Amino acid sequence: MSQNKLVPANRRSFLKQTAAAAAVASVSSPLVLPAAGVHHSVDDVIKVGLVGCGGRGTGAAINAANADPNVQITALADAFGDRIKICREGLAGQLGERLKVTDDTCFEGFDCHDKLIASDVDVVLLCQPPHFRPESLRAAIKAGKHVFCEKPVAVDVPGAMSVLETCQNAGDLNIVSGLCWRYDLAVREVMNRIQEGEIGRIVNIQENYLTSELWHRGRDPKWSEMEYQMRNWLYFAWLSGDITAEQHIHSLDKAVWLNGDQPPAVCYGVGGRQKRTGAEFGNIYDHFGCVFEWESGVRCFSFCRQMNGCFNETDDHVFGTEGTAHVLKFQVNGKSGPWEYNGPKPSMYDVEHQFLFRAIREGKPINNGNYMVYSTMMALMGRDACYTGKRIKWEDYVKDTTRLGPTEYKFGDYDAGPVPIPGRG
Repeated sequence: MSQNKLVPANRRSFLKQTAAAAAVASVSSPLVLPAAGVHHSVDDVIKVGLVGCGGRGTGAAINAANADPNVQITALADAFGDRIKICREGLAGQLGERLKVTDDTCFEGFDCHDKLIASDVDVVLLCQPPHFRPESLRAAIKAGKHVFCEKPVAVDVPGAMSVLETCQNAGDLNIVSGLCWRYDLAVREVMNRIQEGEIGRIVNIQENYLTSELWHRGRDPKWSEMEYQMRNWLYFAWLSGDITAEQHIHSLDKAVWLNGDQPPAVCYGVGGRQKRTGAEFGNIYDHFGCVFEWESGVRCFSFCRQMNGCFNETDDHVFGTEGTAHVLKFQVNGKSGPWEYNGPKPSMYDVEHQFLFRAIREGKPINNGNYMVYSTMMALMGRDACYTGKRIKWEDYVKDTTRLGPTEYKFGDYDAGPVPIPGRG
């Protein structure tokens, strides 16, 4: 796992393309960083602020506290005050005296991330809806804060290019990704064995994320359309990126990992919505099937679905010239015969934060920027191949200038657009 520097994709001078594409992102000034703080002693308190107080954000704050005994949660931010209240109460029960949040360090509204970043925090946990992550990440890095950034990092190409530029200019600041399987000890060992040639040359990968439906918060007549969409952000592509990005990205990230952290060259696929067809489910699909091809000849066949009452499986099946591996079963059957991981398995959600805080204390920065952008882009490319019915090339896709979402953030009416139909437009 490459952690300490950003390595560009080899193919067709990728950084030249991304630099050009970054010009269309919402970046108006050079990134000038203050000096990064280094907490040399294990006794130094690290102050952590959370942006995005939903279930994942609350969990991330608990994981951060679990990872280091001298971490304190000192600030909370969310678009909605009631979410902050629920999160604060939950954290109080879990963390006790290590929760140092006050009324003055609770920030709400569309600009809540700016207010939190301006407060006295050392680390920012970015766990809000993905649409807002590029801007928040840039603001945090510009302010000299270390960052834990949940996946995906963007919902469109301009956003992803903005994140790539931010990460490339992060200096000695740490950026740790929420693509948590990269920090799972069992998965890392399986990946090491594959990459050391235990199953020979990789030929094909099958990525399955076949699961049940997720939460829906309903509609309150007091909410505007914008508030409704933000409270049910999973179901709107401008907020979540659709299920390929918001959930299936964990699988696609392993395919990127298996291909040396290089992006695919081509993608095509099929998808749609069969069960979640009501207006309350916004404009996302409920199933996708994609084929990704690398210039090496490796193909990834990826399937994701969110439907109740169906067969479920989440696993990564890797087929090589001399064996196979099932990544989330932690099994490899190759040159040395059958093998299964039986070592320690701490929570990967805690481990990713342990890596972050250790890097801060030792002054040895981690930057997961490359792979978290490539995996996000792979997820978005698969989504848009299915939305359009077209075969998409990476070299073309990185130049896409389509930006999802409003140009002005305010509560009121907002049309998120229709459900995409392949072959139209």
